[in-house]
Amino acid sequence: MADDSTTAPWSPQAAAATPVAGRPTLVLLACVAQPDRVGELAFLDTLETPHTVGRHGTLPWARVRPGHEEPTGPIADSSLSRVQLTVSTVKGRTEVHNVGQLPLRLNGRPATRSALQPGDLLELGDRVLLRVSEWREPPAFHPPSHAFGHPDALGWVGESAASWALRARVAFVAPRLAHVLVTGASGSGKELVARGLHALSDRGTAPLVSRNAATIPESIADAELFGHAAGYPNPGMPERRGLVGEADGSTLFLDEFGELPTELQARLLRVLDDGEYARLGEARPRRADIRLIAATNRDPQHLKHDVLARLTLDVEVPGLGARIDDIPLLAAYLMRRIARADDVLAQRFFDDGNPDGHPRWTTRLVRQLVCRRYDTHVRELERSLWKAISAAPDDVLDAVGPAPPTSVPAPVHDAWVDPNTLDPEVVQAALDRHDGLQEPVWKELGLSSRHVLARFVKKHGLRVRSRS
Repeated sequence: MADDSTTAPWSPQAAAATPVAGRPTLVLLACVAQPDRVGELAFLDTLETPHTVGRHGTLPWARVRPGHEEPTGPIADSSLSRVQLTVSTVKGRTEVHNVGQLPLRLNGRPATRSALQPGDLLELGDRVLLRVSEWREPPAFHPPSHAFGHPDALGWVGESAASWALRARVAFVAPRLAHVLVTGASGSGKELVARGLHALSDRGTAPLVSRNAATIPESIADAELFGHAAGYPNPGMPERRGLVGEADGSTLFLDEFGELPTELQARLLRVLDDGEYARLGEARPRRADIRLIAATNRDPQHLKHDVLARLTLDVEVPGLGARIDDIPLLAAYLMRRIARADDVLAQRFFDDGNPDGHPRWTTRLVRQLVCRRYDTHVRELERSLWKAISAAPDDVLDAVGPAPPTSVPAPVHDAWVDPNTLDPEVVQAALDRHDGLQEPVWKELGLSSRHVLARFVKKHGLRVRSRS
């Protein structure tokens, strides 16, 4: 994939100042004594009486998935007091009071009693890290088959609402016949999603044909895409099927599709309509039964408009800023992958050298990972882990460089609002309130970008007035 420096600055998570209202939760991001519990939630809006966190805590922790909650009980860490924190929610306001032996730090600063806001981080000594988040129930999804916190069948890691919303979207789009546009920032996982769309489709038994569109030279683009006849352009040249011919009966995945010049995009129009194409050196057209999956980290509006119109289905891949609660799970997965390829690191950072276990790291490192802003997402997260590995003086991974920030990033959407669920009258009223300015409106409505709002406005013929 192309580096961010070569692309337009758009990304689905470049926005996100105003969080979508959801169910307030505490998320377990790190637990030294029970690392397998990372990702568990405790809903705060159901607390009719004060609850507690501790060895004898009453806060209702659970492994939460769409339509299913598996209660798990108190945090069993001998370093915690029997009652470490009290948690109470009154009229939508949640407050914590530290009454146990471990010190409490709120967003990196010592605290005893405090009201909580979405995005707040709570550390109990160096043993437990919690985050205040919001859970929005994702679309209905079939019962999961993968272990909690581990990769699913397609390789996606995450238990956040954003991850489950993505899984549901992939499950919906995959069996459809239409061509697909996959958008998302560099490193967010677009290729993984594309492979999942193919695997879950009726074409999944055939090999996926993939190519980074940015590597297709314009001078030989027709030969690359459509192939050429034997003996063309020079005698003795072997026949070339081209990407379209190779993908006949399967899926053609073109990554970095936004890097294709619009003239080259235009050459795909007939293929997208009815599969018709012509090999160089042949007079008769051919037909190929293909489904195109195009991926880009550019603003979709930069694509040729009539090509974009033919990519009738879309999947938006959230970056790490939209699924902060998944970062510890994803970091653990990356560390396991690193350790499986390097037995020395497995012996050093995993109990009994077992790379299928949980890496030994500090809550300080986890806080550093969830507090940073990611530009290249999973790639950048893996580089951060390698820095921690390189700097570790012993067998525990710790934060590297300056102390983690004492404030966390502004909370962002755990899952974007589907524009298809919005009433045009509601959107028009929001536009009217803001004098037709679209920038504050898409944030207020919880859409993923102003471009999603612009398409909604155009589709429904809404009024957008200039500011007077």
